[in-house]
Amino acid sequence: MPAIKTTLRRLAAPGIIALALISGNSFADAVRTIKIATAAESKPLSWGAIGHEPQGYEPDVLKAINAKLPQYKFVMEGAADIAQETGLVTGKYDMATGGYYKAPARSKQFLIPDAPIGASLMKIYSRSDSTINGMKDLVGKNIVPVTAGGGVYKFVTQWQQDNPNDKITIKASSAGVPYPDRLKEVQNGKYDALILPSNLGEQTVIDNQKLAIKASEPVAINNTYVLIHRSAENQALNDDITKTLRELKADGTLDKLAQKWFGEDVTKYMK
Repeated sequence: MPAIKTTLRRLAAPGIIALALISGNSFADAVRTIKIATAAESKPLSWGAIGHEPQGYEPDVLKAINAKLPQYKFVMEGAADIAQETGLVTGKYDMATGGYYKAPARSKQFLIPDAPIGASLMKIYSRSDSTINGMKDLVGKNIVPVTAGGGVYKFVTQWQQDNPNDKITIKASSAGVPYPDRLKEVQNGKYDALILPSNLGEQTVIDNQKLAIKASEPVAINNTYVLIHRSAENQALNDDITKTLRELKADGTLDKLAQKWFGEDVTKYMK
């Protein structure tokens, strides 16, 4: 009898090993790797070039999402803006984050979750003793030049079209002067005001360098979204991201991360 049991165990062992291998492979196959392009030079929103682990608000949100979606393995890498969208179109990346707004052209080209990942708050930065609080207060003021064709330029141009009786003079520039230096130029009187989205870390610079600069209430608010490569396979990913972002907003995770990286709660502005 012992000999029979030993024989049965020997016969059964290969089958058990094979079953274990099959089960292991099935589990591995069930976890889908998602390649994500994040902004490489947009601290504190997101930064970290290829070869370095991305850091910032959006990478932390992506980690929180992945923790709730074990069926995926998120792999992030920093990429330039052009490389992000090009890689997303070709399928090199499954997802991209970089403070993206939802627009008709993007909605046709990519899958975009219904829930935003954050919010971009356009604010006016001026000296603490100034009377500038809104866009109309900028009439006749010397405003820091903005990037030609950029988001601020488009916002001010549209605002001017909507308010033709309030003439604001703003110059377009291709000079890449860092915004911390621009804030200093506002403080020393070279310019009266600077218009920028607040998710670039301006308040941290103001606090750390003890600048006598104040920020207005948001003069424009735009939700920011994850972009997903459009494919039938990614529809489930899109739905999962939507559901999880809603949960992270409801449980306070997004608020906590916004406070950590931006020094303010942007979630209350998310529509």
